[in-house]
Amino acid sequence: MRNIYDVLVIGGGILGLSSARHLLKQYPSLKLGVIEKNVDVASQQTGHNSGVIHSGIYYRPGSLKAQFCVDGRDSIVKFCEEHDIAYDRCGKLIVASEPHELSRLDMLFERGTANGVAGLELVGPERIAEIEPHVAAIKGLWSPATGIVDFGAITREYARQLGEDGGVLELGTRVVNIRQHADTLIVETDRGERQARHLINCAGLHSDRIARLMETTIDLQIVPFRGEYYKLRKEQEYLVKGLVYPVPDPELPFLGVHFTRNIKGYVEAGPNAVLATAREGYRKRDFDLRDLSETLRFPGFWRVMRREWKTGINEVNRSLRKSVFTRDLQKMIPEICAEDLVSGGSGVRAQAVQRDGTLLDDFAIESSSKAVHVLNAPSPGATSSLEIGKYVAGLAAEAFSLT
Repeated sequence: MRNIYDVLVIGGGILGLSSARHLLKQYPSLKLGVIEKNVDVASQQTGHNSGVIHSGIYYRPGSLKAQFCVDGRDSIVKFCEEHDIAYDRCGKLIVASEPHELSRLDMLFERGTANGVAGLELVGPERIAEIEPHVAAIKGLWSPATGIVDFGAITREYARQLGEDGGVLELGTRVVNIRQHADTLIVETDRGERQARHLINCAGLHSDRIARLMETTIDLQIVPFRGEYYKLRKEQEYLVKGLVYPVPDPELPFLGVHFTRNIKGYVEAGPNAVLATAREGYRKRDFDLRDLSETLRFPGFWRVMRREWKTGINEVNRSLRKSVFTRDLQKMIPEICAEDLVSGGSGVRAQAVQRDGTLLDDFAIESSSKAVHVLNAPSPGATSSLEIGKYVAGLAAEAFSLT
């Protein structure tokens, strides 16, 4: 009976465990399980992100990202306070270094205001110098509500609560196939079969594959982009007080290289955004033939490349040449030099790309009578995890006719 579930969640990251936790609290009699292929929770995107509690500035008003991020920012802070998880609302400064960036900065202010982000302030050089004394910019947008946290710690608390409420967490269990048999789904894993009436797919970097195993028709594919970081040498950490970001390119879902003071105390610089040759390609040398061939066979990838080839070349150049990476950081903090940067970590963004080459810029969550699929939930997915979990649980309750 241990391997028979009413609902089985695939993926032990922050969204899978949040969704499971919400569903079990709403329906405590459910036989609910979470399976995760790694030996610990939060091992992939959750454990490799920059730990920023986003405030909701960037996202199109009315989108799921805007709605969930603004609500999620406050709910995640409340959760941390209730469970003694360290966080710091250190604030974020988005800076314009060139005149052509000023209109984009004004647009971000308008967008953040429309989304209900409190405390936003357009600031000039004098105020910038008060907030971040070593930053050089002609104008900035100050967001005091932005913060930092360890999302891995939050995920582990979700997992603890799941177990406390009677849910089952199976680690080191990889899904290899899914078969539909009458009213039951047979989930084949490398540790035997699991049976479930319904599934919730929170597989992140592999979410499209799980959907296709269920013969779900989807017009997108996950294309992995690696983001590489440097760290500031300890002696140079004084150059950054909180978070310093450039004005992003509105045509792309990436925020550009920036400075992030981590909750663990150090300062990161990055990330860039280069195509990863493996879905879990956290190192330059990581390579997976299946992953890369799937990317290269997907028409949407080539449509993106035709449109954004210059950006792609620039990102690869920045990845290979530390001097280029440094030069982009110097646009915000001129005192930075290459010797101040030491190798840091990296993350992989599961970017959903549609067949027509569109980079999905909002969360994509689909449901049927058998499954809920979280197909695109990059940043601010971690910030929004409580709200996304609540939303997924609601979709599941309706789609699965739970009582």
